[in-house]
Amino acid sequence: MIVSSSNHRNHRSPSCLACPLRLKPAFKDKSDEEIRFIQAMKIDHRQLPAGADIIHPGQEDAELYTLFSGWAFRYKSLPDGRRQILNFLLPGDLVGLQASLLSAAQHGIEALTEVELCVFPRRRTYEMFGRMPALAYELAWLGSREESLIDENLTSVGQRNAQERIAALVISLYRRAEALGLVAENSFAFPLTQQQLADALGLSLVHTSKTWARLRKAGMFSLERGRLTIHNPRLTERMALLFESELHPRPLI
Repeated sequence: MIVSSSNHRNHRSPSCLACPLRLKPAFKDKSDEEIRFIQAMKIDHRQLPAGADIIHPGQEDAELYTLFSGWAFRYKSLPDGRRQILNFLLPGDLVGLQASLLSAAQHGIEALTEVELCVFPRRRTYEMFGRMPALAYELAWLGSREESLIDENLTSVGQRNAQERIAALVISLYRRAEALGLVAENSFAFPLTQQQLADALGLSLVHTSKTWARLRKAGMFSLERGRLTIHNPRLTERMALLFESELHPRPLI
């Protein structure tokens, strides 16, 4: 769903110096000078509904965003409508770096839930490299991190079986949500539909549904009222053949 600029809502946002995301252990500290530079670059704080395109494929004027709240995903579609979800985006993630640097977006980014976005103009991205090289390096680092998430998903699609794919995606999202303080008693909000799971994992909807039910029946996890509870995270990691090192603090733009 493409939402025109007249339909999105702009909101007054907290000062970047008072941004609540910066208090979370998932993110590195920044100097006041760096934060003021980010504040000066920011042009909007935007709210979009679930299902809205943040960036649509082929868009030539895509801006750069930081996801302030909510979930989103990056995807590519084939002409016949089949879709591959490349990776999921959580609060604090950089959105649209590739699209803002290329002449036209090669993929789309859709809001999975209602989202809030900090908006930065693409025309000023290069300015960061000249005036704040440390921030520019972090921008490149965040782009590389997103590619590493896609690498992991590609490994799942190419080499893991259906149970391992679901376990790998679930535990990866769990660990990322945990770093953001979004996990309580091994439970976190899980807004994905089974179709979105299928689109991310390269499985048919029927195969995804049957495998999900099998794992749930085996006691790996439970899903109630939109919250997923991982009953044994270490066991889930072993099933996924995914042994991630501890997540270290990352940059926040």
